[in-house]
Amino acid sequence: MARIPFTLRIDAEKRAALESLSKIERRPINQLLNEAIENYLRLRGRKERSLEANLAGLKAYRKRDPGFRRAIAAFVEAEASLEDPLEGEPIMGSFVEGELKPAGPVQSKIRALLGA
Repeated sequence: MARIPFTLRIDAEKRAALESLSKIERRPINQLLNEAIENYLRLRGRKERSLEANLAGLKAYRKRDPGFRRAIAAFVEAEASLEDPLEGEPIMGSFVEGELKPAGPVQSKIRALLGA
């Protein structure tokens, strides 16, 4: 593939870091930047393909269930027929790294004793 010249403006700190990395790896800055750009585009391409696949799946579902009637009916059926042990019970606390941390030291102690 033909290469074309490209001007890039970066701050002095980043330039110094690139020069240092270039010396350490014994590779030209141009090669380091080309590799970084390739990796970035590959990563973005994967994300874009994933988003496109999700969008296509949603569009296909929308065609099969316009207005989400089946989805709403399934939700209503589950709410009406399944037991929810916490129905109407408020849970105080907050999520930290995907885990519920109960509010207050008493709740924390009880959870620790129960191994929950």
